[in-house]
Amino acid sequence: MEQNKYLEYLAELYPTIEKASTEIINLQSIINLPKGTEHFLSDIHGEYEAFSHVLRNGSGAVRKKIDDVFGHTLGTAEKRSVATLIYYPREKLEQLRQSGEDMQNWYRVTLYRLIELCRVVSSKYTRSKVRKALPPDYAYVIEELITEKPELSDKEAYYEAIIQTILDIGRAEPFIIAMAELIQRLVVDHLHIIGDIFDRGPLPHQIMDCLMDYHSLDIQWGNHDVLWMGAAAGQQACIATVIRLCLRYGNLDILEDGYGINMLPLVTFTLETYVDDEARQFGIKTQQEKADISLALQQRMHKAISVIQFKIEGQLASENPEFGMNGRCLLDQIDYETNQIRIDGKQYELLDGRFPTIDPAEPYALSEQEKNVMERLTRAFKNCEKLQKHVKFLLKKGSLYKVYNGNLLYHGCVPMNEDGSFMEVPVYGQTYHGKALYDVLEQYVRKAFFSMEEEEKERGRNILWFLWSAPGSPLYGRSKMATFERYLIAEKETHQEVKNAYYQLLEKKETAEKILKEFGLEGEEARIINGHVPVHQKEGESPVKCEGKLLIIDGGFSRAYHRETGIAGYTLIYNSYGMSLAAHEPFETTEIAIQEEKDIVSHQIAVNYSHKRQTVGDTDNGKQLLKKIGELKELIGAYRSGTIKERGN
Repeated sequence: MEQNKYLEYLAELYPTIEKASTEIINLQSIINLPKGTEHFLSDIHGEYEAFSHVLRNGSGAVRKKIDDVFGHTLGTAEKRSVATLIYYPREKLEQLRQSGEDMQNWYRVTLYRLIELCRVVSSKYTRSKVRKALPPDYAYVIEELITEKPELSDKEAYYEAIIQTILDIGRAEPFIIAMAELIQRLVVDHLHIIGDIFDRGPLPHQIMDCLMDYHSLDIQWGNHDVLWMGAAAGQQACIATVIRLCLRYGNLDILEDGYGINMLPLVTFTLETYVDDEARQFGIKTQQEKADISLALQQRMHKAISVIQFKIEGQLASENPEFGMNGRCLLDQIDYETNQIRIDGKQYELLDGRFPTIDPAEPYALSEQEKNVMERLTRAFKNCEKLQKHVKFLLKKGSLYKVYNGNLLYHGCVPMNEDGSFMEVPVYGQTYHGKALYDVLEQYVRKAFFSMEEEEKERGRNILWFLWSAPGSPLYGRSKMATFERYLIAEKETHQEVKNAYYQLLEKKETAEKILKEFGLEGEEARIINGHVPVHQKEGESPVKCEGKLLIIDGGFSRAYHRETGIAGYTLIYNSYGMSLAAHEPFETTEIAIQEEKDIVSHQIAVNYSHKRQTVGDTDNGKQLLKKIGELKELIGAYRSGTIKERGN
């Protein structure tokens, strides 16, 4: 009965045997096309320039296409020049104009090269899909140039006439820009961002603007992303932490210039309360003074917001004991007369004992001035139009995990016990593990923004803080976040953040297979794509774990990690021939990339190459198309048996 109803609905869309048959032919042709290229990036951490370059070059995919198309007909320098033009067409054209180059001849040669490249990169898509990607102003002309026309007896004369017209009317440069951007667009079919767009680097807001314009992508939230989402939702521990991290890395202008969030309430409070405090333990990592605010004031602001954060976190930990964060309630363990703190039964000397806003009788209570500061900052975050737009996009395109074309994508870890079993994590009165834990946590994240019940909304806001730093969080995966200890206690033993057992177990193939099965994936081709943890290449660590079942692709964009890891991280390319990791050297600057035609040096590491080239039919989308073909065949059968009557004229 239900099937007949569905066939009746399908008949409205395909009212005749002829139309249903045509659609089957169209879908079958799509299924036989090569699989589109997927590009995986992770842990971008505000480094817009390096991220933008990797996005433009497709982790080497553009250069590979140039090599495929031109082979030995172009030298290395010429190939490098073509690649730079595709990455930065406007900037490269400006540079060439100033160099005294014979532009008319260069235009002609370059147009032919770009047309040839465009033909190749568009060949794996349907004409309809290519047409949608074409820039509107030049769609017709580009389609003419990149479409094979076997009926033409003199193809060269036809194409030459079009190119000559482009040159004669002075439209060569806009056309070259359009072609270069189209090649960028077609080389990568779909982008995966596996977490941590925000924090450390200076331009996460520009990265978000860039992603919002990208043609096809999904995002798996990282712990730094949910922190900013929590701040946008008005969760005060998240707000205080976001501000603290911006101060710590010398990036206060992200808030002030990037998002227009006024820091005056915190500045005024700091000048009144910490005026004589040097706040030496709260140094700024970049050590670069900003023109609009002194380093000394930044350090005092850093201390002021850190103390506020410790207070609010202590309140949250006490109100939510099941979060397992009572170890963050440290302010009541301080002897304010002797300037010592007791942790795990041991006494430690504090490196800074000046806390003018802490009442030893109620150490977690915000002072009236601190309350006022947080109320004003909370309004600023919740009313910031640009931040709310970015977070809405994260909610629309993002999730805690994703299953896509036989791969499981997530940012942190699946919490596990040392014996290899999934860790049971309490969430508001019930315990969850594995996939169910991810699902319930994501539900609460969405409740923080969309629930009509204030109590559920508040629970969702607090889950965003839980995801940022709790031991049971799949995005964090450590025993504690030792922020207080790192600032204020010299003894390194207190700084230890013990990793979840997952990180020891992920060297075993059975661990990956157990996790994949939990999320509904099995078979030799199924893999986990994991971000969050930098790979220490200089110590011999490999990003390929569990006999190839798990790949760690921390992009290593953050400059802070380069010395530690010995590399600028990994990205992943998955095309119709298989998977390969790109190991990147550190990116210098966009200016150097353009002026000296220097690409990011990438070393390809083969992960898995298919004996048979993969087609759309091998993908999730292909399986849906095959299902639709089966349904259309049933519809045709119903037409022919007389069960359903054709509706056409």
